[in-house]
Amino acid sequence: MNIPENLKFAQSDEWVKLEGNIATIGISDFAQEQLSDIVYVEITVASGDKVKKNSLVATMESVKAAADVNSPVSGTITEINDDLANAPETVNSDPFGKAWLVKLEVDDPSELDALMDASAYQSYCSNRSH
Repeated sequence: MNIPENLKFAQSDEWVKLEGNIATIGISDFAQEQLSDIVYVEITVASGDKVKKNSLVATMESVKAAADVNSPVSGTITEINDDLANAPETVNSDPFGKAWLVKLEVDDPSELDALMDASAYQSYCSNRSH
């Protein structure tokens, strides 16, 4: 399982990459493995939308299940990844790269302090898969 060191993780399996005041959000390798083959991605927010921490930003469907994706931080959406609508399988092949979901301008950077670093997330995932 791939867990990049430069990301923060939520218990609900979203990842956050902070660059300046812009957070890029996606789902983790663990999450896409649990979902299996992703066949549909719908981003439920638009550029300019304000989102609160833990609010819905996307839904995904796989051959096994459907899942909601929530924002681990509050902010204003600056960009959405329109490419996923036509290529949802990208979430399986590149969850930390081309399969980012949304970018947002963070309202309160201290919200990231509540998220796990890579090693804490690794332990968290290990404990769930037993």
